[in-house]
Amino acid sequence: MLKVTVWNENRHEKKNPVVAGIYPNGIHGAISAFLENAGLDVKTATLDDHEHGLTDDVLANTDVLVWWGHMAHDEVSDETVNKVVARVLDGMGLIVLHSGHFSKVFKKLMGTSCDLKWREADDRERLWVVDPSHPIVAGLNEYIELDKEEMYGEHFDIPAPDELILLSWFEGGEVFRSGCTYRRGNGKIFYFRPGHETYPTYHNEEIQRVITNAVKWAAPTDHARPVYGNAKPLEEISKK
Repeated sequence: MLKVTVWNENRHEKKNPVVAGIYPNGIHGAISAFLENAGLDVKTATLDDHEHGLTDDVLANTDVLVWWGHMAHDEVSDETVNKVVARVLDGMGLIVLHSGHFSKVFKKLMGTSCDLKWREADDRERLWVVDPSHPIVAGLNEYIELDKEEMYGEHFDIPAPDELILLSWFEGGEVFRSGCTYRRGNGKIFYFRPGHETYPTYHNEEIQRVITNAVKWAAPTDHARPVYGNAKPLEEISKK
């Protein structure tokens, strides 16, 4: 069974009663619930846990890590960031949600600022499926419509995605690359834009479908890991 760890700062839920009302068990609790309903083996971890809940043992037993962060990116230790990045390079899948674009982990894997423009004004968002053959959007129609969301707009300072799956339009006129895949080392990464904490986005069944599909897509590939470093020849070399 696929082993998933859902990581969340869990700070907004403690400080903002609006967020606590929408996500009484935390954003991580809402996400883990629908992933469990999909038959996955799910655990959660939060910023204030020991080692941010991402100990060596937890990471070693995680096939796919789901990451949500916003107000406390700088509080994530560099040691934990380096361990997560190393696991991704070794094959662990990574799903980065919403404001996780500014996390140390995502920025290190992208190698860019990952900056963008934004606006909190209850904008209507339409997420267009621009790669309908991709397994991450299996079961969706042409688009997902959200009545209210935080606007993210281009330019989004990320490397060109390996695959662009979803493109957002906002009623203010902006567009945004909202569903992007990357491969780093042996690991697969999916960035998915929706999920501002004051909106019930993660209760939306179509958003849940995308995240569930993405977790399954990002699962480690069952193959022998590459060998790096000094290596003996595979064939006998004749010395003259």
